Amino acid sequence: MVYDLSFVNLGITIEHMVDHIDVFGFRIAYYGIIIGIGMILGTMLAAGDAKKRGLGEDSVYDFIIYGILFGVAGARLYYVFFSWDAYRDDPVQILNLRAGGLAIYGGVIAGVLTLYVWCRLKKKRFLDMADSLILSLLVGQILGRWGNFFNCEAFGRYTESLFAMRIRKAVVNPIMIDEELLSHVIVENGTEYIQVHPTFLYESTWNLCLLLLILFVFRKRKKFTGEMFFTYLAGYGLGRMIIEGLRTDSLLVSGTQIAVSQLLAGACFVTGILVIAAGRKRGYLFRQEEN
Repeated sequence: MVYDLSFVNLGITIEHMVDHIDVFGFRIAYYGIIIGIGMILGTMLAAGDAKKRGLGEDSVYDFIIYGILFGVAGARLYYVFFSWDAYRDDPVQILNLRAGGLAIYGGVIAGVLTLYVWCRLKKKRFLDMADSLILSLLVGQILGRWGNFFNCEAFGRYTESLFAMRIRKAVVNPIMIDEELLSHVIVENGTEYIQVHPTFLYESTWNLCLLLLILFVFRKRKKFTGEMFFTYLAGYGLGRMIIEGLRTDSLLVSGTQIAVSQLLAGACFVTGILVIAAGRKRGYLFRQEEN
């Protein structure tokens, strides 16, 4: 049997992998559908949290459109900056989002900067808003990684682990396949497959655990405004730092083999831990909102 994707050690096989649906002649990518659902659910969760904390759900709805627009732009610019050789000869392709090429860190950085400016203009406290909006961000990240699954991308190195994912080589973008994977090509019934870590699944699961911990554990024990935001930075940074080491498609610092995402993840982790420690020890550095 020829199949497109399987989790060989779990007995799960998908014969024909598709990345879109056709509606009245229009092609709609699953990635876009998943991102859209993530935006809606994330916004609802953040708005509910803001309402509960007395910030008003309208504040989230007022900001979210700016956050999404500038977040997507930031994700694209970040990717292009670290992949400039691919766009140098044809800069028009920078605008071709349909071809892929978004980096979550660029989106997070742009979104945080946009929130800071928005809060200054609206005379709202940045950390108050950030504590609610990271819930929206996490929901988007949890679901967004499944868009990578349908696109057969953002996977890791060769593995024989329990969650090993085997993909038909012909359906994978060649840029995702490095020399190590080529040396482990598996042939079944005359068809070539690669077998990899499903890093999309690892990161989605990590972020789900982080979201649940924030909602049901850390949020009840917070000592200062902004603690949930810095908990997100520390938690996501730790997970991404580990998982990025398994990836084959990391954006690298020019002239090195150092993954940009691992450096940023490490910085986020350290920053989050230091601020949380300082805030809990010397709570007067940050004003806790009144209940």
